[in-house]
Amino acid sequence: MFERITETQYKRKLDELLAACRANLRTVNEELIRKAFMMSMEAHKHDLRASGEPYFHHPYEVALVVAREVPLDDVSVAAALLHDVVEDTRIDLDDIRDEFGEAVADIVDGATKISDIFRSHEVTQAENYRKLLLSMVNDIRVILIKFADRLHNMRTLEYLPKDKQERLARETLDIYAPFAHRFGLAKIKWELEDLSFKYLHRAEYEEIARQLKSRRREREHYIRKFLAPIEKRLKNEEIVYEVEGRPKHLYSIYQKMVKRNKPLDEIYDLFAVRFILDTQDNNDCFLVYGVVSELYKPIPERFKDYISLPKKNGYQSLHTTVVGPEGKLVEIQIRTKAMHEVAEKGVAAHWIYKENKSTLDKELEGWINWVREIFEQKTEETPRELMESFKLNLYQDEIYVFTPKGDLKILPRNATPLDFAFEIHSNVGYHCIGAKVNGRIVPLNSLLRSGDQVEIITSKNQTPNADWEKFVVTHKAKTQIRKWIREEKRKRAEEGRSLWEKKLKKHKVRASDDELQKLVHTLRLDNLQDFYLAILNQKFDADALIEQIAVRSRLGEQAEKGRKEEPETLFAKFVTTARDFASGISILGTSDSFMHQYAKCCNPIPGDEIVGFVTIGEGIKIHRKDCRNIVSLRLAESERVVEVEWPKANGADFLAAIRVSGKDRAGLLTDVTHAISSYQNTNIRSVNMDSKGPLFDGQIILYVKNTDHLLHIIDRIKKVPGIMEVERFLG
Repeated sequence: MFERITETQYKRKLDELLAACRANLRTVNEELIRKAFMMSMEAHKHDLRASGEPYFHHPYEVALVVAREVPLDDVSVAAALLHDVVEDTRIDLDDIRDEFGEAVADIVDGATKISDIFRSHEVTQAENYRKLLLSMVNDIRVILIKFADRLHNMRTLEYLPKDKQERLARETLDIYAPFAHRFGLAKIKWELEDLSFKYLHRAEYEEIARQLKSRRREREHYIRKFLAPIEKRLKNEEIVYEVEGRPKHLYSIYQKMVKRNKPLDEIYDLFAVRFILDTQDNNDCFLVYGVVSELYKPIPERFKDYISLPKKNGYQSLHTTVVGPEGKLVEIQIRTKAMHEVAEKGVAAHWIYKENKSTLDKELEGWINWVREIFEQKTEETPRELMESFKLNLYQDEIYVFTPKGDLKILPRNATPLDFAFEIHSNVGYHCIGAKVNGRIVPLNSLLRSGDQVEIITSKNQTPNADWEKFVVTHKAKTQIRKWIREEKRKRAEEGRSLWEKKLKKHKVRASDDELQKLVHTLRLDNLQDFYLAILNQKFDADALIEQIAVRSRLGEQAEKGRKEEPETLFAKFVTTARDFASGISILGTSDSFMHQYAKCCNPIPGDEIVGFVTIGEGIKIHRKDCRNIVSLRLAESERVVEVEWPKANGADFLAAIRVSGKDRAGLLTDVTHAISSYQNTNIRSVNMDSKGPLFDGQIILYVKNTDHLLHIIDRIKKVPGIMEVERFLG
């Protein structure tokens, strides 16, 4: 049993804490620290820890860790002294707010809430801890005090029952150590890991510790031998530096033994040194690297330049591994004092104070936001009641996914691999044909989850399509897809415009802007770009539309000369002229025949229901009544559509097309052509067949007298063995 602490011992502790604050903090409000010290001591004076020592020893040690190892400000130290007061004593948050102000009270409140959460049986997953901690990151000092709190608890874990030891050790390894790493708190991270390792794998911990201790002198002797020539050269270069042996932490050694399946003897990086340069010039680090590389052979693949490309948590250093004396490998780190400060103290090394308010420099603000964002849970959702209780909605609509190289990308919930591709670069998105999520190929519209690693598969032949916009969710992806589609539409419309202008030139017709706009309106299109696209895609007969413009132009000229005629009069004049050249087709209600052509878009044959369209210079074009072009022409210029009929007897041949499909076999084509040619000596113009494995699909163009002739041919082809489908091809 521990004895009660005397007043002299309390005074000594207060002096020690104040000395630590003066040594590590830029400014210290000693009165604030004293008041917090006295309130904590008084509040906990009747409480004991599991070890039997006075409970006050715990908040005091937490405050020392905050002052020495994560030195931010005096507010943090005061809050550390008081972090358990509200939870364990009669003092409430209002008392602390009245006595110490808003900042200290808010930090204590945050630390208390986290403690309550961790005792909740509803929260059992490490990912849920991350989500809950997220709500406390409004003031980073809350998290830093929790690091210090957990570190001291782990240092005194031996007094707890074994099951509680293992639970806290696992929680520390899964949550606190990774968080400490994200904050750049290297020393705290290593100690948390080693202490957790000790209670989770005690036998392995003790064996590694024993072997390292037995070889300590051997390692120290080797390091002195290794450093001697380097120190001599650096003295000549007038480089001011400190060098220290870098102890290999037990947990990292254990991880490497397990990962590589090797005994301790074969873990090569047990020899490690660190050069800390007293310089402001980062180039001096590369100078030292050059000296080391001249003296000892470097291992190229082990070189890491974290100075030019710092880690996300701000870490900077040069890393290399060289072959030392006796062929042993030595790990080396080279950094400036400022870099070392950041490496050891992380976020604390960047903290700035202004008017008693903690603020961050601009360079660090982005980093802090990143730290906050990575706390987002990666798997199951946190229970709704906890989300409501702790207002965990800061980042509930975001997920955090990684590139194969480990770079973090923040995306909205329901984001897809295609969103991820556009987040990397618009060209990656444009050419994305697939994705691997956690090593497995998935569809582009799959939903990503926090923690997924995504690899994008691209092809230079791939281009976006309109369907992509239906499932992407990021603004960037939607914008880029629309941009690409608009640009492609513009390019194709330009092709259509060029085609239209060539046809205008061929017909020697001019179309004013007003004429074009009227045409767009008549065809029920939205704009001129859609019109040019329709021309390119042959949705309308460009020649017929040009003829329509020509007729309107002529009508306009007649009106200007005062000789305006009705469309029927113009048509009658055209018919009179056309009779001289006509043969075959006749207009209903007359016995005359007229000059005509058969429209290539639908290839009508006798027996089809037909209609005529009056053109300029080419007589009447004959269409099937169900032809898509004549449907649009009826809307555009109904007065130029005339009812026509086939002659009673006409021995002419007409082109028709048949589509044939079925199971491919030897001699099939011969049987099909025989079935055609043996009926009334039918002539075949062309045959085009395409085989796809055991099946084929083809088109036959032939000459027929009328629809009856064609139907007989189709019936004969259907009887050929292997034929599955025969139909007239209407184009």
